[in-house]
Amino acid sequence: MSGRAYEPSAPGRRDTCVVFGASGYIGSHLVPRLLAEGHRVRASARNRAVLEARDWPGVEIVEADALQPATLGPALADVGVAYYLVHSMAAGRDFGRLDVEAAANFARAAADAGVERIVYLGGLVPEDAQSEHIVSRRETGDVLRQGPVPVIELRAGVIVGPGSAAIEVMRDLVFHLPVMVTPRWVYSKSPPIALHDLLTYLVKLPWIAEAEGRVFDAGGPQTLTYEQMMRILADVAGRRQPWILPVPVLTPKLSSYWLRFVTSVPTNIARALIEGLKHDFAADDAELRRLVPQRLTGFAEAVEMVFETERRSGMVARWTEGAFAVRNQRLDYAYYAKRASGSALCRATPAEVWDVVTAVGGDNGYFYLDSLWTIREAMDWAIGGPGLKHGRRHPSELRVGDRIDSWKVIGLEPERRLSLAFGMKAPGAGMLEFEVEPVTESTTRVTATAYWHPAGAAGLIYWYAFESAHKLLFSGMTGEICRRASRASRQSATTEAAGPRQDLPPR
Repeated sequence: MSGRAYEPSAPGRRDTCVVFGASGYIGSHLVPRLLAEGHRVRASARNRAVLEARDWPGVEIVEADALQPATLGPALADVGVAYYLVHSMAAGRDFGRLDVEAAANFARAAADAGVERIVYLGGLVPEDAQSEHIVSRRETGDVLRQGPVPVIELRAGVIVGPGSAAIEVMRDLVFHLPVMVTPRWVYSKSPPIALHDLLTYLVKLPWIAEAEGRVFDAGGPQTLTYEQMMRILADVAGRRQPWILPVPVLTPKLSSYWLRFVTSVPTNIARALIEGLKHDFAADDAELRRLVPQRLTGFAEAVEMVFETERRSGMVARWTEGAFAVRNQRLDYAYYAKRASGSALCRATPAEVWDVVTAVGGDNGYFYLDSLWTIREAMDWAIGGPGLKHGRRHPSELRVGDRIDSWKVIGLEPERRLSLAFGMKAPGAGMLEFEVEPVTESTTRVTATAYWHPAGAAGLIYWYAFESAHKLLFSGMTGEICRRASRASRQSATTEAAGPRQDLPPR
């Protein structure tokens, strides 16, 4: 795997942990947990900006991609423990091949860097596993073990925590569908594990010598069917029990095709999960519990912890996936957001683009197809909303808390980002964000993105009714912002070239 012999550092000499895939679900929870345990942490992801937005004090941030081997060296330099938490399910087709390729690159780079051990979080694997999602997780562990760095692999099934793809699919089903026609997978069994308990295993295992080079199953104290999990989730959330009607002819593969109309979980991830649910999962976790003893959390208690964690979350200054404040403090609003965006490249500076962006709304309008905005505002007014209340405090200046027509400014990062909370009446919660990004000295990219957290089936219908219009609006809007910013830039350049005005003295 490596061009030289593997030479691990002396135990304890390298006390930095790198969380590779820190922007993902597990990684974003593991980083603060490692910090709380007193470890030095380096967080790595493909997009540095996503990690910087987490605002983790004392965490070193690096940008790396396992599919680009040249980027891995800085992420793994002087590291004792490397957590490998990446997968390619969001890529859609052929993600299994990408997972294997990424794991091989990572194993080579870890050996070259002298990493002492790799901790990999995979999934429970039934003997008759056929799903690409499950097989890919197993093969990833196998490829990592082909390298000389010792690997500790932890295999888990359903993880019960805010943002867990499996839990959020169930939440959306429970809240969006009072009657469910499902395949027989609702009777499949799994031992769901609370996120808190799984993180305890991940934090403790690397420092136990007996764990090195081994594979462990991780499960909770109960084995439940997915039907039972959804009913318990409904009870904890105070919802009516859904009617669940299993149909033999409806396979997981068929049901995965209509998931995008039911859940806001990214379609490729939800589809991969659903297609793997035709198996029963079991966890032989006796050895793991011996090495890391802890009280395991039952499913109902774990779901209660999910909801309580969401309720405790504070205000945010920008859109963040699943943020409770963005979802209007509503448990029944989908955790994951539907989104539509448009972007354009401007021949102007970030400051010139920002001047146009911050003039949005009020008498200035929305730059493109204002008639469509007017129709939507009139619809809102007709049902008692604030849609026709135009105006803003100042025609060009903004501050947090300002009202722009029916929007509210909740985040303001000058020359970088403007975040607006949606204020019209609708079945869900939404945000509109403008991002300004310098590309070169003379060009700037501006992006407008709408995020929508639907509330039930009505929220999904609402989104799809306006989806095409959103894509048209935001592409046109950003294009017009660029035209105005570029025109202002040319006028400024012309004025500067002309020099200061020389007034003639009176005769």
